[in-house]
Amino acid sequence: MPPLRRAARSALLAVVFICAACGLVYELALVTLGSYLIGNTATQAAIVLSVMVFAMGIGSLAAKPLQNHAAIGFAVIELVLALLGGLSVLVLYGAFAYMSLYTQSLVVVAFLLGLLIGAEIPLLMVMLQRIRAQSAGSAVADLFAADYVGALVGGLAFPFLLLPFLGQIRGALVVGMINAVAGAALVLVVFGRDLGRLQRVAVGTGSVGVVAVLVAAMFYASTFEVNARQALYRDPIVLADRTAIQDIVMTSRSLPGNGSDTRLYLNGDLQFSSVDEYRYHEALVHPALTEKRERVLILGGGDGLALREVLKYPDVRSVHLVELDPRMTELARTDPRLTELNGNSLADERVSVVNEDAFKWLRRNAEMFDAVIVDMPDPDETATAKLYSVEFYGLIRAHLAPGARLVVQAGSPYFAPRSFWCIGQTIAEAGITTEAYHVDVPSFGDWGFFLGAAGDVPPAVEVDRVIPLRFLSPEELVAARTFPLDRPPLRMPASTLMEPRILEYSQSEWSTY
Repeated sequence: MPPLRRAARSALLAVVFICAACGLVYELALVTLGSYLIGNTATQAAIVLSVMVFAMGIGSLAAKPLQNHAAIGFAVIELVLALLGGLSVLVLYGAFAYMSLYTQSLVVVAFLLGLLIGAEIPLLMVMLQRIRAQSAGSAVADLFAADYVGALVGGLAFPFLLLPFLGQIRGALVVGMINAVAGAALVLVVFGRDLGRLQRVAVGTGSVGVVAVLVAAMFYASTFEVNARQALYRDPIVLADRTAIQDIVMTSRSLPGNGSDTRLYLNGDLQFSSVDEYRYHEALVHPALTEKRERVLILGGGDGLALREVLKYPDVRSVHLVELDPRMTELARTDPRLTELNGNSLADERVSVVNEDAFKWLRRNAEMFDAVIVDMPDPDETATAKLYSVEFYGLIRAHLAPGARLVVQAGSPYFAPRSFWCIGQTIAEAGITTEAYHVDVPSFGDWGFFLGAAGDVPPAVEVDRVIPLRFLSPEELVAARTFPLDRPPLRMPASTLMEPRILEYSQSEWSTY
């Protein structure tokens, strides 16, 4: 093969590699954004993958009429793909924040991206065969080899480079720029002589225009993200942080009488309001500490508020707090709004903080505890559903010392009764006998818990009078064990790792509120 043809062939395969990497990044960006905004990664992946693969088939067929003008057709497709793919995350985030049309917009964007990606390979094959006469089988092998390797690189670059260093919006914009430059460069350098003067000018101008739009979007991205995020929350945002694990947002507004309402949201879900969080945390913690309490384990609760309640007992000797996100515990230590609320609890010498997945920590740790407090986010996402499984509660049971108690926040028996009673049955199938109770937390509504102990006798839901509390009283707990006629106890199947029923119940019940 002459050197020029060899160089042209190498350039084309390099562009196939780049286009494949860009295409997979667009795909992963849509899946990731959906999992962050909506939850349920499995559903988001299914929507994106099925729609895009279907559209790719249509795109391949639609590219047939362009084969006689493969080079200019490919240039146009790449420029449109680069523009749409680069702006996809920004557009979808805007649809979610301002119009509540996320799923509809996701289907449209995924279809258009798949249509354009599907049209690439047929045109590239024609272009490759024009460079070098070879059988269709050899051309397909060359193209698919470059395509698959590019997909590998793009798939690895997205979570390990683009997300950590650029974030979702800027990462997609940068990939769009690369996509536009690579496609236009191939057509102008390798196939420029096959184009007319006006076509070359159009490709060059188009690529400059696409890159300019994406660069402008880069400069606007920060402002857009701040404004779009604020549109999702009623109160002014005072802290916003996207970690590798979750989206942390804190809002605050002034109240009459010089007070304030500070609220913490994780992935858009309210975790507490400073106005009434004491109701939730007193109800969560104190019924679990009426017996033995020298060694306490808190799973979740990275804000330090449950820990604050535990440390009120002078006979507590040690507390292990296992929280997945190190940024959350860092904020609980350093943010003045949180330290004021949690009483600087993480600085107490009795506390050991472990930033690790609770499931993994329980599997490798052999310590026994007098009380275990499970203060996890609601099971409305795939990542948290495993923390409401028979297997998870079975691991906890192995860490309960004789006479120990377990308490689990279980959501709302009013708004999500199937989820609530599913959690109770799940705990029971792990060999823990439970007693259900619920209290009113104005920010959340009616909120429920399960108090458990190993053995056949349900633990008494009571509170130790030695500690003065603001809300919880023995009389309150008597009423807390009664459930109204319109929300009676339900017989629900347990949730397991292989059958995470809790995820289905939680998402379906909360979607109506």
